[in-house]
Order: sequence, then structure tokens, then C-alpha cells
Amino acid sequence: MITHLPMNSHPNPKKVLVIGGGDGGVLREVVKHESVEEVVLCEIDETVIQVSKKYLPAMAVGFQHPKVKVHIGDGFPFLESHTSTYDVIITDSSDPVGPAESLYQSRYYELMKNALTPGGIISTQGECQWLHLPLIKEVKDFSKKLFPVVEYAYTTIPTYPSGQIGFIMCSNDASRNLKEPVRQWPKDVENKLCRYYNSDIHRAAFVLPTFVRNAL
Repeated sequence: MITHLPMNSHPNPKKVLVIGGGDGGVLREVVKHESVEEVVLCEIDETVIQVSKKYLPAMAVGFQHPKVKVHIGDGFPFLESHTSTYDVIITDSSDPVGPAESLYQSRYYELMKNALTPGGIISTQGECQWLHLPLIKEVKDFSKKLFPVVEYAYTTIPTYPSGQIGFIMCSNDASRNLKEPVRQWPKDVENKLCRYYNSDIHRAAFVLPTFVRNAL
């Protein structure tokens, strides 16, 4: 979901950047989109990739695709050196504790904004509405100062706390409606490619409970 929501909200994503995501799962999903010409993974810890290849081969298969390039290093300097480069940026990070704390701050979102092409979209790990609503509001509020379009979406996932996880999605195009997929696969293709995501799930991800809608 962290992949297909932004990818199918963009009419023609060619260059994609993944920050984190060292298990390769986001890469695996990005390359399902035929428009993609290149996807770069920036992972700070090479050991994550090595361990994932050994123990999570079904996810790490994403590293095998010829469109994938891997950069080992910190996402901050990488973004600083790649302005106006990527159509979609996906941050698949851990929770905002310790090393990942800086990925939930305004400076990081500013760097992502500067690295986007016109019409670009970002999708980041946005925490759980049941547990982290003040943090979600804080991130969404400062994102609104940077981007004309900012949304919070969520999905169900049994292995995460409270069984849900959310996504902060932003676009630098004021006319972009992230809630509506502008591209979608034919149903038979979608059924083969995606076990969970479909165009209806895309729309439903943005339908928020009353307490979340009021808070945000």
C-alpha cells in the first residue's frame, strides 16, 4: 500500500526513490509498474539488505530487477544532492524512535519536496491512528506548509500494533487528487499483481474515522 497509493496517483512515474525499505518489498512492488525506468533504493544499513536476502527472499526478490539501483548511505545527503529528480519518493522507515526520528521532521520533508519533479508525490510511513494521532497531526500540519496537497491514508496489517498503519502522502501539484487513482491495471492483471491493493481499496484508504478526521 505504501507503494501503490503514490504510484497509481501519478500519471506517469518514471523515476522512483525509496528511502529505507531494505527488505526489498517496496522495490518488488514498484517495478510492477511498467512506466518505471529506474528505481533507486537508499538504505543506511547494508546489513538489513544482506539479512533480508537470506531470510526474506520473497521480499528481497525486488533487488534482482534490472531497473533497481542500490545506494548505501544516509537519505539526507542523498536527497540534498538530487534536486528535481524523482517522480515518486517512498520512505519505508521504522518508527520515530532513535535513528528514524529525523524522518518525521520538517527538514526531511523539505528535502523530499526539493527532490521531486513537478507533479511529484511522496509517500511515507505515517504511524497508527489509534496510537500516534498527535504525531500524525504534527507531521501533517508542517507538511501543509510545504505542499499544496497533503493526505493521511491507512491500511490494515495484522502484524502491526493495533492492526493498522498509516501513510502521509503529499504532492507538489495543487491539482492532484491523491484519493483517486489516475492509473489502474485491468482487473485480470491487477488480480495477478496485487493480493491486497485494488482501485477500490485505494479510495477507501482515505476514508477516515470521525475522531481522526476531526483531529486532523
